Amino acid sequence: MSELNLNFSIIIAVFQRENELSELLESLTIQTDKDFEVIVVDDGSPEKLQSVAEEFKLKLNLKYFYKSNSGPGKSRNFGMEKASGNYFIFLDSDTIVPNDYISIVRENLEKNYTDAYGGPDAAADDFNDLQKAISFSMTSFLTTGGIRGGKRQIGKFQPRSFNMGISKNAYEKTGGFGELRIGEDPDLSMTLWENGFETQLIQEAKVYHKRRTSLKKFAKQVYQFGAARPILNQRHPKYKKLTFWFPTLFLIYFSFCLFGFLFSFFRVGYFNFEKINLTLSSYEVMMILISPLQIYFFMIFIFSGIENKSVKIGFLSMLTTIIQHISYGYGFLKSWLFVGLIGIPPKKLFPSHFY
Repeated sequence: MSELNLNFSIIIAVFQRENELSELLESLTIQTDKDFEVIVVDDGSPEKLQSVAEEFKLKLNLKYFYKSNSGPGKSRNFGMEKASGNYFIFLDSDTIVPNDYISIVRENLEKNYTDAYGGPDAAADDFNDLQKAISFSMTSFLTTGGIRGGKRQIGKFQPRSFNMGISKNAYEKTGGFGELRIGEDPDLSMTLWENGFETQLIQEAKVYHKRRTSLKKFAKQVYQFGAARPILNQRHPKYKKLTFWFPTLFLIYFSFCLFGFLFSFFRVGYFNFEKINLTLSSYEVMMILISPLQIYFFMIFIFSGIENKSVKIGFLSMLTTIIQHISYGYGFLKSWLFVGLIGIPPKKLFPSHFY
């Protein structure tokens, strides 16, 4: 591909988020490799973002387009139609890129070309404590296996659209993003595989991802991710994994421990283990049963506290991890039960997940 000359088109699909768009564009102005164009697709913002884009037209090779609202996937497809490059890079508007991002992507693709790639995300130093805690929960090996945080993993890598690229050839063959609003990026990744295209993780090509700024918004987001997974399994059954059940199993185990602990606290009983001549109260039995949970959250606290150099963020990471697992697990369980088991059409159960 190096002989074909990589011509990058960075596509930013955005709805509102004026300040975040400005920060992302500012980070693109200081790239060490400046050989790229920027396509800003305003996805029907009530107040057009053209004034933000205009501020950067002298600093960037930038084109601004306004269209009616259709969601990020369709907007990225629109951007690819308007782009002049032969390799498209997608960045979410709530990301900021380090100044060597483009040069890292170019160098890696020239050495090991694939028709799609993804990069990890991280928390910048100036993010608030909650954003850093959410980032840890979404990227740590202890919570997601590190699939979003740049850890090498077993099996194929599924790029995420907050930091992802695909070739023009791959877009023209697959049609780009499909009908899903939620889970549109793993859907595209698996569609690429089914059409013979390879993906890769470029571990050094990280972005700083602000994610959600409240626990309620974060819970809603990961609930939607969980609900999307059984739909994706239905669309791409070849790529089902048992690991997708982990958050749901956590939800069941956590609920059992919580209610069991409360029951044992208010109603004391005793268990006799005659073979080992041991008698334990119901409270003591529950303390043993929840010990794996205690160890797990202690590890979350320690690893996050050390990584972020903050005791407060360590505690917050325990909370965000609970919310992440429970919300995703509930979404997955609900979708699996009604879509996978009962057979309700996904579009009827989750109409907001589709265009």
